[in-house]
Amino acid sequence: MSMDLTPLQVVLAILSGGVVGFALGLIGGGGSILAVPLLLYVVGLHNAHLVIGTTALAVAVNAYLNLIPHARVGNVRWKAAIAFAIPGAIGAYIGSTLGKDMDGKALLFLFAILMLVVAVLMLKPKKNTDSSDIEQQIQVKMGKVIPAGLIVGIVSGFFGIGGGFLIVPGLLFSTGMPMIWAIGSSLFSVGTFGLTTAVNYAMSGLVDWLVVLEYVGGGIVGGVLGAMLATRLSKSKRLLNYVFSSIIIVVAIYMLYVNFSAFHHL
Repeated sequence: MSMDLTPLQVVLAILSGGVVGFALGLIGGGGSILAVPLLLYVVGLHNAHLVIGTTALAVAVNAYLNLIPHARVGNVRWKAAIAFAIPGAIGAYIGSTLGKDMDGKALLFLFAILMLVVAVLMLKPKKNTDSSDIEQQIQVKMGKVIPAGLIVGIVSGFFGIGGGFLIVPGLLFSTGMPMIWAIGSSLFSVGTFGLTTAVNYAMSGLVDWLVVLEYVGGGIVGGVLGAMLATRLSKSKRLLNYVFSSIIIVVAIYMLYVNFSAFHHL
């Protein structure tokens, strides 16, 4: 499904993709959570399910592109990544099927609550573990990896998000790998969950392919600029996280306000 966008909407879609890519390059996570509200309130696509299906595919493409440099430098642990992604893809299909059947406003209201959770998690300091001096055997315990992947996949599919902020802790919990490996390995799941969700939505005609291209195009440029700025502002990362989290909180409160009416009849 492709909507007829005005030239202004096309420009806004590319710029919105740039903002998401820029945030991901600069902060290294949480950026994709803004993809849905940007398409809804800036570009002006008003079908909540179409927006979620479209952003799921755009986020998946960006995740797979970001996976390449991580794989080249050895930050991806493929056994753990695949073991997490397979049950997660099943979960993403289940979650996205439930999400498609839900009232659009109610889904966006719950999405806004999730945004608040992400904003709070981003404010917590991360432990950066350097993998170069860690000679540890990663224990991929299937009893932990499979249920962790399935649960994260369901949440990811339901909201149509990559879910990196959930996948990284899921990998840390189920394998005990260092943070940098969890970040690199998580991108495989982010891409796989997003792709599964997008395929499910596309089968119902709920993906705007043109907007995906515009979003990804803007995202690539934004990602490069964000990564370049991140190296210059490496000492200000905490401040950037605070600013970005504050933006997410403001947007989430607005979304809660706009979509609260969905619960009046419940």
